[in-house]
Amino acid sequence: MKTLSLVKASLLLFIGLQIISQNVVADDNLTKFANGKHRSEKNIARNEFRHPVKTLEFFGIKPTMTVVEISPGGGWYAEILAPYLKDKGQYIAAGYDPDSKIKYYSKNAKRLADKLAADPTHFGEAKLSVLQAPDKLDFAPENSVDMVVSFRNTHNWASSGHAEAVYAAIYKAVKPNGIFGLVQHRAGAHNPKDTSGKLGYLKQTDIIEMATKAGFRLIEHSEINANPKDKRDYKDGVWTLPPSYRLGDKDREKYKAIGESDRMTLKFVKPALK
Repeated sequence: MKTLSLVKASLLLFIGLQIISQNVVADDNLTKFANGKHRSEKNIARNEFRHPVKTLEFFGIKPTMTVVEISPGGGWYAEILAPYLKDKGQYIAAGYDPDSKIKYYSKNAKRLADKLAADPTHFGEAKLSVLQAPDKLDFAPENSVDMVVSFRNTHNWASSGHAEAVYAAIYKAVKPNGIFGLVQHRAGAHNPKDTSGKLGYLKQTDIIEMATKAGFRLIEHSEINANPKDKRDYKDGVWTLPPSYRLGDKDREKYKAIGESDRMTLKFVKPALK
């Protein structure tokens, strides 16, 4: 009888796992878009270091969500998020101000807008917004978005003294029970000595403290984007490593072997209103 019970239990477990697996496959196009032909080979190659599918799954993304990406840069993650959310959800890129008097900001804002406009099949429903500290922080209405994601941006805000204001703006935009998912270059116990953000690295404890101060609660952290090879002792900071290679050809193979930076991956929630 015990043997029969074990067989039944194993069969039920197997069936349950199959159902779960089928549901995940049926609902998840992240892998499809992460490796899609609309992306360059260069961008796809970086999946190895950025782990976009595992990272977004860890954050709990769903295709029906309204998701804001803060400072999307050249649109690396937009290439995955925009088509994934296109039919049932909404992707919003909160980037540089196209009307900025600073040429770097206006130029890169236009570049992203042109990129999205050039491929309506994948990016046709994407929206553009502006987040540029310290003056333009209202990138979405209060309590309006399901998830905000930020990839390797906090060091820029921290080094300019704007990180707390940006985190407060993110908290304002997220719905109660909404998610703030963050990836950031991570400082070690001793390196670099400067953890102000000027070298790209920040302490994980400092990030958690800052997000908590804004009102968020840490749900979980992951080592998806960890890299123990990163020694963080580079004079020119994180940009010594790929893909920047700030030193050019000097010791390039050495830094290539290390790979991209060690990164924290944190998932915060905005607590429900009491």
